[in-house]
Amino acid sequence: MNKWGDVFEFSAIGQVKTPFKDRFGVPRQPGLASNAKGVIKLHPDPNLKTALRSLEEFTHLWIVFVFHDHGGKSWKPSIRPPRLGGNRKVGVLASRSPHRPNPIGLSVVTIEKIDLEAAGGPEIHVAGVDLIDGTPVLDIKPYIAYADSVPEAGAGWAAEPIPRYPVLFSEKAETEIQQRDPAGEDNLKALIIEVIELDPRPAFQKRQSPPSEQKSWGLRYGMDILGHDVKYEITESGFVIYDILDLK
Repeated sequence: MNKWGDVFEFSAIGQVKTPFKDRFGVPRQPGLASNAKGVIKLHPDPNLKTALRSLEEFTHLWIVFVFHDHGGKSWKPSIRPPRLGGNRKVGVLASRSPHRPNPIGLSVVTIEKIDLEAAGGPEIHVAGVDLIDGTPVLDIKPYIAYADSVPEAGAGWAAEPIPRYPVLFSEKAETEIQQRDPAGEDNLKALIIEVIELDPRPAFQKRQSPPSEQKSWGLRYGMDILGHDVKYEITESGFVIYDILDLK
């Protein structure tokens, strides 16, 4: 028993495979990058296969997951949300920070395909993921619009629209995309745009080097997207993808 009361023990029913191999660049909320595809891989348990019966009738689902790689050793009662530029503290329970009393999260995603016969256990192919690769899944629940959507809900400190910046490609980057995804099956270019336009840098970097300020122009960064090292630069016109390399 902890200092608050009862302790409950859970086991993951599977994990999510996603394009994001580390925390840098993961969208802050589900649905912001519709081309971010993932696979919920369940354990090869016949009961779990049976438990998925009729899920194909729904278009979206909730993933109940564990923030297993947030990097913190303990929870924090207050945090500085990236949406506020790290300039203001709010209570962690008034946020979606992973540094919670119990590191459990919720994400709603689009169901694209369900494969009950996949080798190694059932698979649910989804889109709009905002999770790091290997995230443990505790549960999934169908999304029901009349119960889960509240159009008139207030968003508090998170009400301001999320800023998005232009994403441009050098000729070299365009050529490299054609070489790596010639048929567009991975939606590589679209995913790069959706991730980079949100300015995936940590809050302290955004605060120190805002994209709109001249002092930031020329700064270069890189991130892993679908196993490619995507190099980009802040310019007066927006974020310019100047190189795409294969990760070794």
